[in-house]
Amino acid sequence: MTRYFDYAATTPTDSRVVDAMLPYFTEHFGNPNSLYTIGRDAFKALERARERIATLINSKPEEIIFMSGGTEADNAALISTLNRLAPDGGGHIITSSYEHHAVLEVAQWLAKHGHELTVVKPRPDGHVYAEDVKEAMRPNTKVVSIIMANNEIGTINDIAAIAKVAHEGGALMHTDAVQALGKIPVDVEALDVDMLSMSAHKIYGPRGTGALYLKRGIRFDPLIKGGGQESRKRSGTQNVAGAVGFAHALELAVAEMAEEEARLSELRDYIIEQVTTRLENTQVTVDSGKRLPNIAPLIIKGVEGEAMLLQLDNQGFSVSTGSACSSGSLEASHVLLSIGVPQEVAHGSLRISLGRWSSLNDCEALVDALIPIVERLRAMSPVYKKMFCGEE
Repeated sequence: MTRYFDYAATTPTDSRVVDAMLPYFTEHFGNPNSLYTIGRDAFKALERARERIATLINSKPEEIIFMSGGTEADNAALISTLNRLAPDGGGHIITSSYEHHAVLEVAQWLAKHGHELTVVKPRPDGHVYAEDVKEAMRPNTKVVSIIMANNEIGTINDIAAIAKVAHEGGALMHTDAVQALGKIPVDVEALDVDMLSMSAHKIYGPRGTGALYLKRGIRFDPLIKGGGQESRKRSGTQNVAGAVGFAHALELAVAEMAEEEARLSELRDYIIEQVTTRLENTQVTVDSGKRLPNIAPLIIKGVEGEAMLLQLDNQGFSVSTGSACSSGSLEASHVLLSIGVPQEVAHGSLRISLGRWSSLNDCEALVDALIPIVERLRAMSPVYKKMFCGEE
């Protein structure tokens, strides 16, 4: 039996969502852009899904553009606006050093193609502050993109304050809300953002479905061109079943949010307290009150995160680590390095993320499995012995 603790990576599709989607694979399969009856029926379902999502984030239906997921939404938000606002280059982008790669890499790509880029660092508490963004603003700043809730350490940024700074400087404000959506309230009016990225598979919806909130009136050059679907903002035949599933998943997440927030916060705090109490030289990555209820970010010093992950996997537990083996070398998490965690310490990161089917029994089993694994790895680790036992 697998005990799943990587809900921040993806979630199983809720059976209630699957049931809502099924008719649109078979019975209501029409192309929503066709004029005959089954096409019009599919179009109606697509627009109902758009309206439901818009209501849940306090936007207008025409401001919701269906896309393939958060990555496409992030890419479109930056590239499509820069193409219109600074078509000949020279636009300035501000983002943070602990963004999801879907923002960070496209910002770096734009910087290689004629635009300017400033990367603001979060402070050691894991938050990006409006005053730091303000200091980075320039007369030619076109877009500010700061993540709403970090996917690895769970810290929640004050997006409304950052948006105020961006707008005062004449720039657009984008936020990647993929991890925040369904966990905490997301209200585009209160946040005062111009663009916001969403994904269905983080909230028990289908993979391959997401959306970009694009405030009405924002100049936008479509990233994907072709048939002119989605009001000429994203070409391609729409995924009606995916849109229906996304809308239903978001409705369920919002309806259950308060209860789940309290339950998951309790489980998160249990894991953190148990691991940091029972294992010395272990800490929560950031001890911040403004963080997601479902992410327990830990640093277990002197042990590589990948080794813990693989041994836990052998015992039936699925977790994540910020470190990743790439090109034969272990690379520390860019998120942890951004908040000042030393590279040798960042290798010991472990992200335990909880969700709808997490139970106290599963959390207890995870902790009981993790403790001896860490003890064994530390006993074999020359790094740990050098760092904490005085051995050379």
